[in-house]
Amino acid sequence: MQGSRIAFGPFVLDPGAGTLLRNGDPVAVGHRGISLLAALVGRPGEILGKAELMEAAWPGTAVEEGNLTVQIAQLRKLLGSGGDGGERGGEWIATVPRVGYRFLGAVDRLGDAKRKPLPLPDKPSIAVLPFVNISNDPEQQSFADGLTEDLITDLSRTSGLFVIARNSAFAYKGKATDVRGIAEELGVRYLLEGSARRAAGRVRINAQLVDAVSGDHLWAERYDRGLDDIFAVQDEVTAKIVEALLGRLRVSPPRLRPKSIEAYDLCVRARKLMDDTPQSAREAHLMLTRAISLDPDYAEAYRWLAMNHWMGWVHSGGPTKPARGVALDLARKAVALDPNDAGSRWILAYLLAYERSFTEADAEFAKAIALDPNEADTFAALSDIAVLAGRVDEGLEYVRKAFRLNPFPASWYYLTLGQAQYAAGDYEAAVETLRRDETYRTSSRRFLAASLAQLGRLDDARAEAELFLVGNPHFTTHHWAATEPFRDAATLDHFVEGFRKAGLPE
Repeated sequence: MQGSRIAFGPFVLDPGAGTLLRNGDPVAVGHRGISLLAALVGRPGEILGKAELMEAAWPGTAVEEGNLTVQIAQLRKLLGSGGDGGERGGEWIATVPRVGYRFLGAVDRLGDAKRKPLPLPDKPSIAVLPFVNISNDPEQQSFADGLTEDLITDLSRTSGLFVIARNSAFAYKGKATDVRGIAEELGVRYLLEGSARRAAGRVRINAQLVDAVSGDHLWAERYDRGLDDIFAVQDEVTAKIVEALLGRLRVSPPRLRPKSIEAYDLCVRARKLMDDTPQSAREAHLMLTRAISLDPDYAEAYRWLAMNHWMGWVHSGGPTKPARGVALDLARKAVALDPNDAGSRWILAYLLAYERSFTEADAEFAKAIALDPNEADTFAALSDIAVLAGRVDEGLEYVRKAFRLNPFPASWYYLTLGQAQYAAGDYEAAVETLRRDETYRTSSRRFLAASLAQLGRLDDARAEAELFLVGNPHFTTHHWAATEPFRDAATLDHFVEGFRKAGLPE
């Protein structure tokens, strides 16, 4: 399957690149979903047993069957209707009771294709590709992923560089490296690639910096150290890359490193679960709580636990007032422990905005950008807050910057973009954005309904409003308006008008 693309309906799956396109646009699918879909479409019409599918998605790892059920359900939602049912709306993936699953659609095998190249920034640009786990223990994949994420974070804090965000870098996990093609798709000149092996209290890391334009290897190094030296190795690799690209050593203030390797491992595993299912997020909560008990001064664990509470997984029904208060306290704790961590700063800023502490929120956003001018999530979150403050043009600029730093973003980026487009009165663009598979069928439907209503497509708007209310039965426009951090009355009235036209409850 590596290197071959498979088309079915409006979709093109590229298992090697780890991507799924619908009508040429990327669909937000996790690497496990891609692996499952690749296994199914690779043998259309055949019944694949549950054990075989679980091995495809979780190789070498024992997981509960419920995880497979959740992933299949998510794939079905993303793919929508089609499959064997054609116009009758049949599913693409059929369940074979007590046995497994079968892919129903007709497939075509295609040659390789590339995404449209992105233009290079006006500063040295780099993407860190996921480090390959070369240990005999598949459980060490989390360690290799954590190393990759930390290097992205450390490089991102260098103002003279343009650094691609984690989500987009990990879109290439497990694929055969095509240096030039990846660099063109991400719009960068340089790629850092490497491997990691962890065993018996030691780590072996190989890293190399490649110029994708010339094909030259600018720098390469091998490290064989004790596990306790892992953070020193990360600092050294970062310094070498910055020196190679900018001709000088890094000057960013140091981040606070954890004292406990066990706590670090727990945090690495937990942050991979944050955007998954509610069950996974509850697992992340337990991991982060354990990490803090092992290392009470570990700022990053507090930061992720703050987001865990805010997202509402811990308390069903969304972020309740108590959960919001706990999240804010945890975010403040994270910033107090490590004032130089931009991630903690933007999360605190976002939570402060929802508490109407706008002056403090604006200051925290500014500090986050000063500490890390490449943190795409900062700009996406800031777009949301700026739009609700009536600074719509700024909001659009922020979210576009977020997309450039993160071309394969999390689904909430599209909700943020659609909201900004609605606020700008660009309803056609908002409908196009909010109908994308990455964000459709989520709470963004309320903005889709409002956009359709403003275009005079009232039947479509009311249909979307009804679908939104299926998953949000207690929604009222009044409660939403009272809880969102609006600072501009005209912007608030504009959203309320759209909701009312769409028939959403007062």
